[in-house]
Amino acid sequence: MPTDFEHTVPETPEQHSQPRMHALWYVAIVLSLVGNVYLLFSASRLATGVTRVQESLNAQIAKVHGEVAANIEESHQRAMSLAEETRESAMAATEQAKADARKSAARLAARLAQQQKERQQEQMQVAGELSDLKQATSTADSRLIAVSSDVSSVKADVASTQAELQKTGSDLKSAMGDMGVMSGLIATNSKELAELRALGERNYFEFDIRKDSGPKRVGDVSLALRKTDPKRNRFTVNLYADDKTVEKKDRTINEPVQFYRTGSRQPYEIVINQVKKDEVIGYLATPKVNLARR
Repeated sequence: MPTDFEHTVPETPEQHSQPRMHALWYVAIVLSLVGNVYLLFSASRLATGVTRVQESLNAQIAKVHGEVAANIEESHQRAMSLAEETRESAMAATEQAKADARKSAARLAARLAQQQKERQQEQMQVAGELSDLKQATSTADSRLIAVSSDVSSVKADVASTQAELQKTGSDLKSAMGDMGVMSGLIATNSKELAELRALGERNYFEFDIRKDSGPKRVGDVSLALRKTDPKRNRFTVNLYADDKTVEKKDRTINEPVQFYRTGSRQPYEIVINQVKKDEVIGYLATPKVNLARR
């Protein structure tokens, strides 16, 4: 314990504040060190994170590069495969086209050969027909000469017959037919019909038809008696020719009942000479030669 004799030196404010300043400096230094350490630690962690991010990014970039390279390679392989398939398809199509062309050419050649053969056959046929035609023409000429001779003979016979008929004073006469066409000579009995046959201008077919007998064939037509009126010498008949039926109604005896056949220029004529009860007797006159009407 201090004595009264000890001399005590009083402390100044500067001396009293120095320890406090030193403490503050220590604190500041410590804080600075701690801050620097924290900064170094943070910088280290940040560097580590950046490194990791860089590595991850590099890995992703490498992965993408790998995938792109794989896709490129796959696309290249596909393109090569497609090109090969296209080439094979083109070659197959070309071969098919060649085969089709060969088949078409073969068919065309066969068709041309067939046509050539047919033309040769036609030429041979035409040549044969020409030869036959020449022979037929020669034969026809010979026959024409013979026919001309026959016609001259017939004309002489007809002229002779007509002269004889004129000498015998025949009663053959012409009459107007029911179609308004002037008939040739008509016969009213068997004697006159014989004279007409002798003239030879037409064909004559006699008939005797009864009502109950139905259609009757006369020459190349059929006749059916429908009605008779002996008192008035009238009759009604049906004509069947060319698949047609024509009724000749209420005609009189010795009246030329006329009709035309298909292909005939001259009319056919029916002449009834006798009308009895349900019966008629007469004849059918037809052209010698049927000529088509104009």
